[in-house]
Amino acid sequence: MVETVSTPPHRSDVPAQPYDYAITIADCNSISRADITLRREALNIKYGPNGIGKSTIARALVLNTRGQDALHELLPFKYRQRGGKEAPTVVGADEIKSVLVFDEHYVSQFVFQPDEVIKNSFEIFIRTPEYQAGNEELEEIFEDLKKVFLENKALDDVIAGFTELRNAFTITKSGAIAKTSKGFKALGVGGKLSKIPKPLLGFQSFLDSDDPAGWLSWQAKGKNYLQLSDNCPFCSVPNVDKKTAVHVSETYESAAVKNMSALRLVIDRLAGFFVPERLDQLRKITTSLEELSREQDQFLANLRGQVETLLDKFTALKGLSFVSLRDEPDVDKALRSLKIELDLLDALNSEGTRGVVEDMNARLDDVAERITDIKRRVGIQKSQVAKSIERNQGEINEYLRSAGYKYAVRIEPKGDSYRMILEHKDAPGHLEAAGSHLSFGERNAFALVLFMHQVRRDSPDLVVLDDPVSSFDKTKKFAILHKLFHGKQSLRGFTTLLLTHDIEPAIDIIRTATSGQFRAATPAVHFLQSREGQVEEKPIRPADIMTFSQICDENTDSSADPIIKCIYLRRRYEVHGDRGPEYDVLSSLLHVRDEPSAKGENGEFNALGKEEREHAIAKIEKIIPGFDYEALLAELKDREVLKAKFQETNVGYEKVQIFRIALELDPEASIADVAFKKFVNETYHIENEYVMQLNPREFDSVPEHVIQACAELLS
Repeated sequence: MVETVSTPPHRSDVPAQPYDYAITIADCNSISRADITLRREALNIKYGPNGIGKSTIARALVLNTRGQDALHELLPFKYRQRGGKEAPTVVGADEIKSVLVFDEHYVSQFVFQPDEVIKNSFEIFIRTPEYQAGNEELEEIFEDLKKVFLENKALDDVIAGFTELRNAFTITKSGAIAKTSKGFKALGVGGKLSKIPKPLLGFQSFLDSDDPAGWLSWQAKGKNYLQLSDNCPFCSVPNVDKKTAVHVSETYESAAVKNMSALRLVIDRLAGFFVPERLDQLRKITTSLEELSREQDQFLANLRGQVETLLDKFTALKGLSFVSLRDEPDVDKALRSLKIELDLLDALNSEGTRGVVEDMNARLDDVAERITDIKRRVGIQKSQVAKSIERNQGEINEYLRSAGYKYAVRIEPKGDSYRMILEHKDAPGHLEAAGSHLSFGERNAFALVLFMHQVRRDSPDLVVLDDPVSSFDKTKKFAILHKLFHGKQSLRGFTTLLLTHDIEPAIDIIRTATSGQFRAATPAVHFLQSREGQVEEKPIRPADIMTFSQICDENTDSSADPIIKCIYLRRRYEVHGDRGPEYDVLSSLLHVRDEPSAKGENGEFNALGKEEREHAIAKIEKIIPGFDYEALLAELKDREVLKAKFQETNVGYEKVQIFRIALELDPEASIADVAFKKFVNETYHIENEYVMQLNPREFDSVPEHVIQACAELLS
């Protein structure tokens, strides 16, 4: 059965549409010249066969935004060895400053990250203008407090110093200093650096230098050459004291010395932030020859705890924002907890620390006086975020359901940001490394809707969709197209270039009963064809998309060549499932059989009876006046006649059919190119045709290399 489709309006009834961009792309890969048009803020579909250069067009438009030099990567190979003046160019696209492209690269680089579905989930789904405005209002309240950090540049160095000191000593579960920490290991050489053993006093200047670890590393390397000679490996003085040289590296391990040097430097930098008694105790520990006592261990652990508390408060105050208060059930209590109680940090309660802390606490008190305003604004911000999450999650999950996928997404807070994670309806929790769980089609379908959200956030001058839906079945194609181009929260209103080798998007968007749903996207559809590197476009209007039955009728009527008429009429019978005597007569003719015959149940061909044959020919004559089986058969058996017919038609589809007939004259001939043979054979069978398509006499989609191969084999 053939799908019934209402007759479209006559082509002349569809007015020509104006175009905002007339773009010429030249000398890019296989394209010598491509002339394309784009309608601004509309969906521009460019349909054409594979190999025509659609991806090159997309790449050229992207590289053009980066300057002429960037286009050089598309220089055709034929020019690369010449060193001439040829260069890729794009003319007419100067207003296009930013392009966002959906292709396989986008899917692999930005979608399905290890711990979230898409890179920058927060930027795409949460950081709306309203969110930014709310943050700015809160930042205005916290501005005076944060000025402490901006006005006191030295404070950053203090924070860095305290961080380094804290990190030097790690704490075990029992609360003691971990023996594996850098600081603990450094203490093992601290006393030896302060009180150098007598045999090594000759090296004191080196050990007291700014970089004793560097010298020790150098000395250790030289030690490896001592066994080669009795002379010094550095200055060749004879009778070097090898025992003393070896004793240096045995006493001082360079990594520990390096850590001790760093520890002493940071203590000196932070001296003003320790009370004098604690500073003296700390320095005494770093110069002691004795092992760390239990009391010293407790002292260091306690000191580290105080440093960590102060650092946590500094960090929290510096980062005070909506995100830091987002999950606090009691904002008032959270703000009060940021006040630094320096009296309880006895080791750090110095004049230097008080000067910083008292200013911070005073400004924090000022902030706390606006607690009502802060709570109100935090509440508004949380509400806006919740709405963004609900809207974006809902849109994506609705799309996944309509496309038949059993997945769902969830946007959740993560640290100081948000992330989108993927869940499956049959499995608890989220799927880590989500991309590994999805098929190729699922990945692309998912990535497309995420891409749409990114477009809405970034608002590029041009959106390029490079063959986005060809791999999907019909139902999923429509669901994806509907999501991308229907409704206010879609790509509608963006200048979009959809490149495809699949006619179905054009059918759905401008021809079938569903096309009204895409009218607001103001679609403009073109057919791309290429000959000898020259790519041209031809508008496709609704009336150009016909059922194959309509195409066969039109071409049977319009063709002057009876053989071409027979080709289309045979296909018409086939598409209607009418394989009666008329079909058998035409099929026998095109298979160059001496007499009309029909295939029997055993696969053998049996001649039609005289009456059946005459009746069938009479019916064919009503459509093809003067139809003469024997006369036409004589033409088809003449290879020179076939060559002439091949040359006379400029329609690739008809050339392939004539070539297919020529193969019947030499059934033993073999075609080495398997892909070429498959193409020729498949164009001969109706099951490989869409129910609706373009007339091949007006929109020639047969690849140029196929025509060339046919011509060569016919010659």
